[in-house]
Amino acid sequence: MQYLPHTGEDVRSMLRVIGIDKLEDLFSTVPEDCRLKDDLNLPGPMSEWELNDHMEGLSGRMAVGPEYKAFIGAGRYEHFIPASVSYLLSRSEFVTSYTPYQPEMSQGTLQAIYEYQTLAARLLGMEVATASHYDGATALTESLLMAVRITGRKKVAVSSLIHPLYRRTIQTYFGPTGYEVVELPYLEDGTTDLCRIDELDDLAGVAVQSPNFFGCIEDLQKVGKKAHEKGALFVSCFTEALAYGLLKHPGGEGADIACGEGQSLGIPLSYGGPALGIIASSEKYMRKLPGRLVGQTKDLDGKRGFVLTLATREQHIRREKATSNICTNSSLCALAAAMYMASLGGTGIGELARLNHDKAEYLKSELKGAGFHIPFDRPTFNEFVVEFPQGFERTYERLLEKKIVPGLSLGPFYPELANHYLLCVTETRSRAEMDELVRGLTIEY
Repeated sequence: MQYLPHTGEDVRSMLRVIGIDKLEDLFSTVPEDCRLKDDLNLPGPMSEWELNDHMEGLSGRMAVGPEYKAFIGAGRYEHFIPASVSYLLSRSEFVTSYTPYQPEMSQGTLQAIYEYQTLAARLLGMEVATASHYDGATALTESLLMAVRITGRKKVAVSSLIHPLYRRTIQTYFGPTGYEVVELPYLEDGTTDLCRIDELDDLAGVAVQSPNFFGCIEDLQKVGKKAHEKGALFVSCFTEALAYGLLKHPGGEGADIACGEGQSLGIPLSYGGPALGIIASSEKYMRKLPGRLVGQTKDLDGKRGFVLTLATREQHIRREKATSNICTNSSLCALAAAMYMASLGGTGIGELARLNHDKAEYLKSELKGAGFHIPFDRPTFNEFVVEFPQGFERTYERLLEKKIVPGLSLGPFYPELANHYLLCVTETRSRAEMDELVRGLTIEY
């Protein structure tokens, strides 16, 4: 069966319009060593049951399956998901990515987004939240672009302790715009060095992640004060939304915009996706927010109803007029987060956050007692950095053979931190599993 709808003449005609000769020219920005030079090595046609067997065989070759004990987070976190969330989310009427422009046909979807907005705003201590953002990286980038629009300035300061892939996404978005991105270095205690902010002019926003990529908790009040002294907006970013069940929320620390990743709130890891971008702000900036904003109203009969509000349809789909070019509604992930937060409630989220913190502190203490160096003497949430001795790669491979993943190497992201690993513990890891990891690490040392 042919899956390509365009004829050769169709393709040539489209290439002429955009001024290139061949399809390969569309990928000229991709480095040569990252491009596939040969044809795809695809197997021949299969029946449905043969394809199922083939896919099961491929899944069995995955490096990390459910039988592995993974102590790795770095922006994607394994949490237990209540059965109520999985069951309710599977209802067919919820499964749509289309934006609910017609309220008379979409009250269920609109109410679901409204409830999500309410819960997200409460979690982050902000006045208004929108929906439909792809992931934490794009949510942060959209927030910085929002700061540029609000202030009319063209420079943003970004902590080097924001997730490295988030920072790469910022560079991708900001590269063609002419706006300047300045990275703030980090201090010896594993938090952001704010001194450089004093040297910057024309500053639109300051972005800091807390807990940061090292798991350390930043002094958000101090960051907000520095940003506001320069007339800039304070953008507080996160990769682990659950942390605000225990930590003070960004709104209470003076953030103008809070943004980040909501995958922890009821969305499984699923080998890397999908994700949930969250953006919330104070009310005075709500007309500058990208994404969908649902408001509550009444119909002609006085009954409660919900509508998209404070933004035209063109804001979502028309490049010249758009706040951003978000097109997918992404409401299923937002609904999962709303169901998760409602299932746990405020008390449950607080207890779960405390459990994550305490388990990570137990493992940190055990590793420290076993002689391993914890380089950053700062409070952390559910992940932290450990320095291992030279030659740790052999131990790492040996533990992988035992189906234990002992953290993420920081060397590729921070070359000065060779032999430093980021370890994460959530409620899914038992004390016995943590003790097994410590024993495995100490055998050779």
